[in-house]
Amino acid sequence: MSEPTSGVDRAAIVDAAITSRRSVRAFLPTPVPRETVEQILSVASRAPSGTNTQPWQVHVLTGTSLAQLCNAIVAAYDDPEERARHTEEYAYYPTEWASPYIDRRRKVGWDLYGLLGIAKTDKARMHAQHGRNFRFFDAPVGLIFTIDRILQQGSWLDYGMFLQSVMVAARGHGLHTCPQAAFMQWHRIIAAHLELPATQMVVCGMALGHADPDAIENTLVTEREPVSGFARFHG
Repeated sequence: MSEPTSGVDRAAIVDAAITSRRSVRAFLPTPVPRETVEQILSVASRAPSGTNTQPWQVHVLTGTSLAQLCNAIVAAYDDPEERARHTEEYAYYPTEWASPYIDRRRKVGWDLYGLLGIAKTDKARMHAQHGRNFRFFDAPVGLIFTIDRILQQGSWLDYGMFLQSVMVAARGHGLHTCPQAAFMQWHRIIAAHLELPATQMVVCGMALGHADPDAIENTLVTEREPVSGFARFHG
């Protein structure tokens, strides 16, 4: 991409990369070259971190390695007894929900299921749809992010900026992503598959690839609160 010729051009390009980012839940099998993934990660590594600690570690899965991990997790997910033995290592969501957060959570869930024609009582189809997480929604690239256990809350905040940078950089290559906290439950399977040292902790997963333009779930556009709803200007 050539250097924009004006500040307006630069703003438009950056704004488009950010605002076109969305959680894609159906991907084409089109391969993503390793060089492209490396470029995305290189750009994302410019994310800020306290005293330049750069707390991120990334595992890029494709081909056989990707399929083997997916198969192992799906097998555990589909077995009720085995599934019960796997729990999240850290709390991503609150233990007690309150408005407006629970309202937004419910809306995005039912908006998605509504597009897919999944009724609230259709537990089998709900289970199957959630299980698609563990195949990275058929993306050709699966990313697993880990962090050193000695690091504290500030480094987790830094990690969020890195993840956002990965997703925005992917848009610059015409690719889409889906960040996936769902993988946290399967941290023991992931650790074994990736041969993670005990010092490393799974943060989340992320699907990366070309969005399937014909998938109805990819038409979902989530709502955002207007600036007036979350910002207060002083002075």
